[in-house]
Amino acid sequence: MTTIAVTGHTDLSEATVPLVREAVRGLLREHGRGELVGVSCLARGADTLFAEEVVEAGGRLVVVLPSRDYRGAKVKPDHAPVFDRLAAAAEVVTMPYDVANRHAYEAANTEMLKRAERLVAVWDGAPPSGKGGTADAVAQARALGLPVDVVWPVGSARGA
Repeated sequence: MTTIAVTGHTDLSEATVPLVREAVRGLLREHGRGELVGVSCLARGADTLFAEEVVEAGGRLVVVLPSRDYRGAKVKPDHAPVFDRLAAAAEVVTMPYDVANRHAYEAANTEMLKRAERLVAVWDGAPPSGKGGTADAVAQARALGLPVDVVWPVGSARGA
């Protein structure tokens, strides 16, 4: 059994989505059906793409929600159906925060990395912001000695 967490940008351009999806699919192919656990916060973009590919690969999904209000406060209506479908098929762990904020995101990253053997980072290499974002999770994983697979295919861009 291999447990892989994900961090990544929420604002992938439309053209980047299939590039990232194929790259993540390639990374997950290394694991046989039933031998994979994926850990995700299910944010729009990279987190959700990764979660969909884990489920498609026959893996088990663990969702780490940063706060009790995350679904209502942060999940936009157009993202809600896929969020709800994936969350319903997963083990859900909710961090002990009422409100989604920097502290809640940092705690969620820590929980994901605590559960993981490696991290997939859909990341353009931008420096950390200190707010629990992608680069912060990558830095934390590296500090813990976790292997990090950076996914940023040629032609990828952040956008809408």
